[in-house]
Amino acid sequence: MDSLARLRELYLHQSKHSSYQVLPKRLRAILDSDSLGTRSRHEESRLNFITDTLEIRDSTILDIGGNTGFFSVELLDRGAGSATLYEGNPAHAEFTRLSASVLGLSERLVVVNEYLDLPNLDMDKRFHLALLMNVLHHLGDDFGDPTLGVEEARTLIEKSLEGIARFSDYLVFQLGYCWKGNRDLPLFKSGTKQEQVDFTARAIRGHWEMIAIGIPELEGDRVFYRKPTPENMKRQDLLGEFLNRPLFIMKSLARKTRKEPNGKT
Repeated sequence: MDSLARLRELYLHQSKHSSYQVLPKRLRAILDSDSLGTRSRHEESRLNFITDTLEIRDSTILDIGGNTGFFSVELLDRGAGSATLYEGNPAHAEFTRLSASVLGLSERLVVVNEYLDLPNLDMDKRFHLALLMNVLHHLGDDFGDPTLGVEEARTLIEKSLEGIARFSDYLVFQLGYCWKGNRDLPLFKSGTKQEQVDFTARAIRGHWEMIAIGIPELEGDRVFYRKPTPENMKRQDLLGEFLNRPLFIMKSLARKTRKEPNGKT
């Protein structure tokens, strides 16, 4: 089986989080993504918000729960120096590793097939930017102690955010409203954006400085992440749960971060 056929097979492997990300642009050009049934979660819009906020050039990326590698590959193609991606799903990890080979990124993209113990994170290197998007509400589900209760999970989500500040200068963070993806286990009583903002602000106090919050806005068939306003902070159920999740970008207070060129943070 050649590499492209194997990539198709791996992407089509059915699991809880399969078809969760669109393909990176360069991979899209050589694979028929329409036939793969990819389901966009507005990756391009989130990527643009990240790169409009932070200087990416030559940065080191830690991609936690990186799925099939969209953000790592795209950031490398936009000038990041290297990326380390942790993904617990074996098929997703192999897909990303093979993608890196096909795209000539193997020396810059390291793929580790395991779940990180985020509440007790201990790493031997520091990264410029960590990505932790839509992972922590699966704590005690996809990874961690399955006997946790929802309040214990909230506490460990806070602890996870605290721990990452020791290993990354910046963090991009996004969180679902329902623990384990179960609507009967809400992390936030009323499911509002303001609850998420308030929770995250409390969780990062003393560890991170919030530098940007992106709120999804729908214009026609396009999504843009923009600064909070009284209007876009209202919950809009017609957009679906995902487009009610804020996107947070923060800077670590654990040590002085590197000075950024081009006027970016």
